[in-house]
Amino acid sequence: MPIPAWVEAFKRPVKLGLSVAVMAAAVSLFLPNFYRSEARVLPVESKGMGGNLGNLAAAAAAFGVSVPGGEGSDANFVDILNSRTLRERLLKTEFSFKVRSWRFGGEHEERQTLEQYLEEKNLDRTIKKLAEVLAVSRDLKSKVITISAETKSADLSQQIVRRWLQLLEGFVQEKGRTRGSAKASFSEARLEDSRKEMNQVEDDFRRFLDANRNFALSTDPSVRLRGMRLEAELKLRQQLVTSLALSREQALMEEKNDIPIVNVLDAGNLPIEKSRPTRSVLVLGLFFATTIGSVAWAKRDQLVSVLRVS
Repeated sequence: MPIPAWVEAFKRPVKLGLSVAVMAAAVSLFLPNFYRSEARVLPVESKGMGGNLGNLAAAAAAFGVSVPGGEGSDANFVDILNSRTLRERLLKTEFSFKVRSWRFGGEHEERQTLEQYLEEKNLDRTIKKLAEVLAVSRDLKSKVITISAETKSADLSQQIVRRWLQLLEGFVQEKGRTRGSAKASFSEARLEDSRKEMNQVEDDFRRFLDANRNFALSTDPSVRLRGMRLEAELKLRQQLVTSLALSREQALMEEKNDIPIVNVLDAGNLPIEKSRPTRSVLVLGLFFATTIGSVAWAKRDQLVSVLRVS
């Protein structure tokens, strides 16, 4: 039975496509596997009654990030994660992980910083290459922030993600404590000044009373007026000291309790399945691309004539 002409036309391109696909499959076996670990966090909340926006805004302000209109705290969260300061700290962290030297090699233990793992000439190039390892995204509806790391070691990917979360939490809490401590220090200093002023007014009033014990019954209007002024001033100073003492206690409570918390939804999984390369997609893609390209080349004269007519 004769072979149809269309089969003969496709026979050679299919063989070529299969040959390329087989070679691609063989080469892909030697490509290293990459593993991605992910963690998800919710926007920052506060343990106290002060709310989370002020604390997060104070933390973001350290990098020159503004909080317009009191909204978008999760967006500032992403800015902090992407900051160079946090990334440099991450690069200086030493990790202990298992990795394969080549595709079919056995796993061996490595202990090195992330900067050493990336093997770049200087810090600027290392920061740029780190962007290929780290990723952070934000869901606009749920405001959940997803961070991920992808390396040739499943252990390393997980450790990077968890360390990144630790650095984030430490930075935000450090700024929250600094803010609370500043408020407490200001309240303490203002209370001390007010107490000195109150003591001064008490001394003035005491000296006045020594000379004018019954000033309220005095026939001299100026004596009565001065006594009333000193008495009112003393009461005002006493009320101010009481108010500042309450403010200081509130500031001390905020310093301890109004520290933001990073709500970690997923702490970073240990990946089992590789994230890339997708060898089957690579092989099939090359097969179809080679086959179609070979057919187009074989029928180029007919294609050119069709294109000219059209």
